[in-house]
Amino acid sequence: MTPPSTLSWLAAVLALTSPAVATSAHPKRGLVFTPNADHGKDNYIWTRPPTPLTWYYNYGASPSIVFDNLTQSAFEFVPMLWGAPSDANDTTFLTTVQGLISAGTNISHVMTFNEPDTATDYGGSNVDPTLAAKVWVSNIEPLSKAGVKVGLPACTGGWGGLPWMRQFLGNCSALISAGEKNKRNCTFDFVPLHWYGNFDGLASHVGEWAGAFPNTSLWVTEYNYDNQDLATTQSFFNSSVQLLDSWDQVERYSFFGAFRSTKSNVGANAAMLSAGGQLTDMGAWYLDRPATGVLPSSTKESSGAAALGRGWIGVVLGGVAVVALLL
Repeated sequence: MTPPSTLSWLAAVLALTSPAVATSAHPKRGLVFTPNADHGKDNYIWTRPPTPLTWYYNYGASPSIVFDNLTQSAFEFVPMLWGAPSDANDTTFLTTVQGLISAGTNISHVMTFNEPDTATDYGGSNVDPTLAAKVWVSNIEPLSKAGVKVGLPACTGGWGGLPWMRQFLGNCSALISAGEKNKRNCTFDFVPLHWYGNFDGLASHVGEWAGAFPNTSLWVTEYNYDNQDLATTQSFFNSSVQLLDSWDQVERYSFFGAFRSTKSNVGANAAMLSAGGQLTDMGAWYLDRPATGVLPSSTKESSGAAALGRGWIGVVLGGVAVVALLL
């Protein structure tokens, strides 16, 4: 039950505001979390009510401490096996995830191998498909058998992604099959993919992978239009969100840009936070809030109130996040 004092405060707020809207949880939209050690308050912007974000990953096997107060049902953590250990029998990832589950964390999905088809200098894990298959069998197959939904490696948007994936799947099948007469395939439940480029390229790339895996859910776990002017980047953002929201085969997506423009490795205009840590227009839009008018280059420091978006106030009532537009 909500205390009377809270109800009175809420009534007073709503009497001064119009119109009021509720921000709903978005089952597709998630967070690529890259923590900011220099500005810790940035880490909390994405989950401060009201937020539509429902899941996140951090390129690691363990959840981020800053989200410890949130349940899996409120903000699902998806562990990732980023690269491959040199020893294919190393089951550190498996035991870490099993430990989380044993401790009561409801791990329902895991992701694997971040951009294995490209070099580490370019952000990839650079994993040979033969080694990747062996590590998959030792770490991922047991989780799949335990009921955890597993995602294939997240290849780049380059020409080598699908060939790498086909070789990986062939290697994996060979490892678990008992001869040619008893062929088996490694189990997977969804296919993550990445894209950096224009909107037409994104649509084409997702379509190509949808055709390659017609009966499997797709997760676009990294995407942006890097190193463009602000108008072009914002246009791409809006068109891409509409596309991914409406594409039934796309089960989840996460825009790569949850950092300050000064920390961005994809161009300042691709960031969802300004140089001072305020939500840019794209950052606000990603959280289903109105434009802030804050330029990526702005050095004005953020504040708790500003993080909600210009002219908006938010409260939580009975577990429902409510936002009201100030007159």
